Order: sequence, then C-alpha cells, then structure tokens
Amino acid sequence: MQLSMASVALQGLAAHQRERLQQLQAELDSLVGLQSVKKTIREIQAFALIQKCRQTLQLACEPLVLHTIFIGNPGTGKTTVARLLSKMLREMGILQKGHTVEVERADLVAQYIGQTAQKTREVIKQAQGGLLFIDEAYSLARGGERDFGKEAIDTLVKAMEDQRDSFIVVLAGYPAPMNWFLAANPGLRSRFPISIEFPDYTDIELYKIALSMFAKREYTLTARAEQELIRHIRRLRQGDPASFGNARAVRNLVEQVIRRQAVRLVSKKELTKDELTVIFPVDFPGNGP
Repeated sequence: MQLSMASVALQGLAAHQRERLQQLQAELDSLVGLQSVKKTIREIQAFALIQKCRQTLQLACEPLVLHTIFIGNPGTGKTTVARLLSKMLREMGILQKGHTVEVERADLVAQYIGQTAQKTREVIKQAQGGLLFIDEAYSLARGGERDFGKEAIDTLVKAMEDQRDSFIVVLAGYPAPMNWFLAANPGLRSRFPISIEFPDYTDIELYKIALSMFAKREYTLTARAEQELIRHIRRLRQGDPASFGNARAVRNLVEQVIRRQAVRLVSKKELTKDELTVIFPVDFPGNGP
C-alpha cells in the first residue's frame, strides 16, 4: 500500500498530469544545448515530487521554497525555461495555475512616493498561482537607497514571506550586473535557494537553432547557404561577447535572410514551391544586391 501511494505521488498524482508532465519534459529536452540547465530543472522536479511522496507517507518534509535566480547573457533561453518550469510545477500540484507573468522594472516601479508598492502588489496579484519572472532584476537597485526600486524589492520580499505557497519568483539577468545586485542585497540570496546559470550557445548549437528556425518557417537551405550561415554566426561572435544576443541574434539573422529572399522573389510573375522555400547564399546580408 505504501509503495502504491509513493508511486502515485511520484507519477504526478493523476494520469493526465503525468502525461502532460512528460510532454513538457520532452519540450525542455528538445531545446538545443542547455544541458546544465536541464539537469537542474530535473533536480527541482525530482525534489518536489519526492517531498510530495514523503508527505503522502507522513514523513518529515523539506519546505518547497522554489524561488530561483536565472543568470545568463541575452538570448540564452531564460524566459523559455521559466515558462516551461511554471507549467511543470502546475502539473505536479505545486502551482495552482502555472502561468508566467513576465515583468521588468517599469512594470514594478512608479514615479511617485507610495505608488511603487501598490504597483508591485498588483503584479504579485496577477502572478498568484503561477510564476513571476522579473527580467533584468538588477535594475531595481540601480538608483541606490533613495530609488523607488528598493520599495519594489521590499514589497516583493514581504509577499514572498507572507504568500510563500502562492507563487514562485524568478529573478533573471545578465551575469555581471546580477552578481552585483545580489552582493548589494545579501538578504535576497537567502530567499532564492536555487540559482541556474545559462551558458552561451556554441557555434554548433547556434547553427542548429538557426536551422530549426528556418524549418519551422518552412524554409530549407542549399549546402552553400548552410556554409554561409556558419560564416555569419562566426561573424556575429566577433563583437562584444557581453552584448552578443545568442539565439536572439540568430533569430534576427534568420528573419533578415527571409526578408532578403522575399525581395529577390517579389518581382517574379510566377513562383514555384521550391522558389518560395529555398534559401540561397545570395539571400544572406553582404551577398548580392
């Protein structure tokens, strides 16, 4: 009987939850790269399920404090992973709704005294039952002690204490400013027991991401166009690493190539399916007219 009850807890309590959780896990696994991120998400999932199992068997349980810090450069998948994590936690019965409320400084901080707390509480209310994702979280502390961002932080921390089982907070941002932010607010780090670093993508991973983006839009590349894609990805990396947009930069390149292909084709009277779907080297920036 005990094993049966544990199995139920570990399996997500219900068949439809189990199936949906497997689908979400497959979606996470299908993301290019991010192996260390995926490993930590699996650990979070396992920890939550095991605590549920222990609770079912009336064993001592660790508190489920899942507030998390995401650290990574632009375009490394932080928002995508946050959305998947929220949905996973819903299927495990940790979150009631499993939605993600995505905000930044302007959504939390007002211009006048007393308004920031109200604005922040409204955002927290929207996030009830789900995940509150605060992008570029370090911007809340950029003005020092007198800045209204501190009021937003204080309001957020209080809500995390008073409503600890109602929603989960993810603070996200780029490595250097996030490390400064956490050092300047030592009380915050203790409230976020989980920290996940999102590594930059390798050239090969960016190449796979670009091909996936083209395929999703129903485009294929000739062999020479694939070589051109590799060259452009390498060129993108030659700039400042801190400002390199990773998958975001690749998406911009893909969209630019598709626009250039459209310009090449638009004056033709009749177009075949192949002409509409095949990308040539001339469609890349710097090639052709």
